[in-house]
Amino acid sequence: MIHPTAVVHPTAKIDPSVEIGPYVIIDGPSIIAAGCRVESHAQLIGRVEIGPECVIGRAAVIGTDPQDLGFDPQTDSSVIMGTKNVIREHVTIHRGSKPGSATILGDGNFLMVGVHLAHDVQIGNKNILANCCMLAGHIHLGSNTFIGGGAVFHQFIRIGDSCVIQGNGSFGKDIPHFSSAMRTNRITGLNIVGLRRQGYSAEQRASIKELFHILFCSGKNMTQALASANQRQWIEPASRLLEFASAPTKRGICPWRGEVDTD
Repeated sequence: MIHPTAVVHPTAKIDPSVEIGPYVIIDGPSIIAAGCRVESHAQLIGRVEIGPECVIGRAAVIGTDPQDLGFDPQTDSSVIMGTKNVIREHVTIHRGSKPGSATILGDGNFLMVGVHLAHDVQIGNKNILANCCMLAGHIHLGSNTFIGGGAVFHQFIRIGDSCVIQGNGSFGKDIPHFSSAMRTNRITGLNIVGLRRQGYSAEQRASIKELFHILFCSGKNMTQALASANQRQWIEPASRLLEFASAPTKRGICPWRGEVDTD
């Protein structure tokens, strides 16, 4: 199942069921689990662990050094990928920046052509990143989020679960769970269609909407909004949104860019 033009490092551990296409380079102690397909001209560099049933597209490059002028190439770090991920053409995923660190993908993610994941990025499950999205170092992305093509994200921010993010947007602040985001650091509402499709109940959606309204649409600053929200108990998943808003990164949270209540 390994094409004769492929170059495979002798320390690589490859399940017999794996398909490796023409001119693939596996340069290091990679681990490739059952049912994977590595298409032509793809490169796996260094310590790359790929879970079962993943597809690595043509000319994708996974495991190369971080784009950091201070990085020591002798650092022992890796890329770790779960099951059933689809990595399309020309995707680049860089390894972790510190000894023992890793850039991590969960399960069932779909990274379209030209997506870039920088060092130490961690993403959850079932995310869709359209063409040419760029995630800088140390970003944490949740699960079930859709990111439109060409969107770019500053290092060290968080992107929540079940968000929908406009293509060509530019973000340097945290994007909370369940949000619709666009342009530059702008939250415009809730991802209601996504929440319905992902099976959230009417009760859960109503709770999320109420909390979102308190946090972002009431005209209060975040300290005041959190004080108001914490006066009551919230069901899951609204409680997850409250937890997210209560612990922002140093970059802060994208603000609401719409009309606020004046009551």
